[in-house]
Amino acid sequence: MTEHQVAKEFDASGLRCPMPILKTKKEVQSIEIGQILRVIATDIGTKKDFPSWAERTGNEILELVEEGDKLIWYIKRVK
Repeated sequence: MTEHQVAKEFDASGLRCPMPILKTKKEVQSIEIGQILRVIATDIGTKKDFPSWAERTGNEILELVEEGDKLIWYIKRVK
């Protein structure tokens, strides 16, 4: 795991599709370009949804860390 300078954290634990991606989109818009959002999710669907969303929006997935049932995403706002 890489050490990231996180600007903001969002806990999406317990949320089911499509809520993690919808709320993450809003959270990413609340940080500055170049900053990193840490998202904690429990919905396995984010493994497919987040990379697809990042590709469509031009944002960057820096890392995915799996800790038990938690998926911890590091997303850099690019646009």
